[in-house]
Amino acid sequence: MTAEARSMLLRAGRPSVVARRRWALLRYVPNPKTTPFTFGYLVVLLGTSLLLEFADPALTDRLLQLSSTDAHNLWRRPLTSLLTSAIWLPGESWFGYAAIFAIAVAPLERRFGAGRTALVFFSGHVLATLGTELPVMALISARVLPHSAGQWLDIGVSYGFFTTAGALVFLLRGRARLVALAAVEAFIAVIWLSDDPASLGSVVTLLGHAFAAHFGLLVCGPRLRTSIRRPGPDSAG
Repeated sequence: MTAEARSMLLRAGRPSVVARRRWALLRYVPNPKTTPFTFGYLVVLLGTSLLLEFADPALTDRLLQLSSTDAHNLWRRPLTSLLTSAIWLPGESWFGYAAIFAIAVAPLERRFGAGRTALVFFSGHVLATLGTELPVMALISARVLPHSAGQWLDIGVSYGFFTTAGALVFLLRGRARLVALAAVEAFIAVIWLSDDPASLGSVVTLLGHAFAAHFGLLVCGPRLRTSIRRPGPDSAG
């Protein structure tokens, strides 16, 4: 084969290599086949984000107030607020959270399935909410905090996200785990400092983020690793 013919064959093969690489990258994008929980959750968040954008503000304000897990609303509507508080992104970019879910939630689902990923996500959301708001309720009842301290808008998906992120950090090894842990801790600090750090809402959110991340790191991650080593009841051999 001449050098010219070899060069032509190489040029002809390059587009297919590039195309294969592009398709390989697309498999990391959440989709209904490989990551149904992540994909479905993003669809729900997109729907509620569009609702906040185009619906009557009086209606959306009422919905957000009903969904808030602040101490006052959690005491009056515990199930409603816990079940609906994690479906809203008020004032946040849906595209930003789509990227966050692709980085933290989708990888966990590809490895452990939709059921376990949903369990990690929502257990972190519920426990971090209760772990931060129940003390606020107690302090209000003891008159340490004023009654108005339990009334603020507390909604979002960050507790679930940080729980899955913590679980992923535990599943890493060596230096990668340390770097990822430092990144998560820095992210929590940046969120806190970017808000009003001295306000009660910011402090509660900071504690909730820290609780969620370390719950994922110390509880969910070890349990998931145990499930890798333990064969299922229907496994052969």
